[in-house]
Amino acid sequence: MVQNNPQFPLYIPSKGRADSRLTAKALDSMNVFYRIIIEDQEYDKYAEVIDENKLLILDKTYQDNYNTCDNLENTKSKGPGAARNFAWQHSINNGYDWHWVMDDNIKSFIRFNKNQRIKCYDGTPFKVMEDFVLRYKNIAMAGPQYSMFVTDRNANKFPPFAVNTRIYSCNLIRNDMPFKWRGRYNEDTDLSLQMLKAGWCTVQFNAFLQEKITTQAIKGGNTEAFYSKEGTMPKSRMQVQLHPDVSRITWRFGRWHHYVDYTKFKKNNRLIKKDNLNIKQEPNEYGLKLFKITQ
Repeated sequence: MVQNNPQFPLYIPSKGRADSRLTAKALDSMNVFYRIIIEDQEYDKYAEVIDENKLLILDKTYQDNYNTCDNLENTKSKGPGAARNFAWQHSINNGYDWHWVMDDNIKSFIRFNKNQRIKCYDGTPFKVMEDFVLRYKNIAMAGPQYSMFVTDRNANKFPPFAVNTRIYSCNLIRNDMPFKWRGRYNEDTDLSLQMLKAGWCTVQFNAFLQEKITTQAIKGGNTEAFYSKEGTMPKSRMQVQLHPDVSRITWRFGRWHHYVDYTKFKKNNRLIKKDNLNIKQEPNEYGLKLFKITQ
């Protein structure tokens, strides 16, 4: 069986989740190498359960210099954005043109095909998404859709990918972009909008999905830092403050959310293929095979 691996590095900022480490376990099951970015005081906890070669200690200057987009300074957690900027620069320093950065609460990665969800056990999802974005001149960021948003009743309505929308939780980012993560909350949405407003494209894949645990479902991360104490209104309010032209606050799924209208970006930002691109018309399965798992 062919083992496909991503060509760009994978990073997982993590805090307070040495015990759960869902994304790390998912990638371990796929035999995909990754790095976990942690704060210095949690090193021993993570080193007990993770190969030390996979651990990166966050440079505190990234937290000190992080733009939270508010005036609360160090009165509460600054969120994962600083660690994401650290990952971005780490990949550049190691000579990469792109990098992956992922939340630490993703349970699995799934191929969605013919209305079936098939759990993946190698790095093929990342390899396919990388190959796709490299066909184009103007993709700034890409990533898989949430599995929870592709429901059985409307699964046939989903194309293999959608363009110019937000990329959440599992982000493939082009390193030469003049943007950075910012904001104490909703940094995924903000980064997507920074790119789209500058005329770049984003791609959200439905052919591959991420099985992400819902907000506030497990301890640690933003659940412990923010949501268990203050709910979701502050993060929704910040989104509207940063992008009032396309954002509004709404009540959905039993809590406050932000709603963003991406219509104008879908209309105006067009994918541009690279010159002399020769794409074969027949399907490429990348060596994927179906097999039954017995437990």
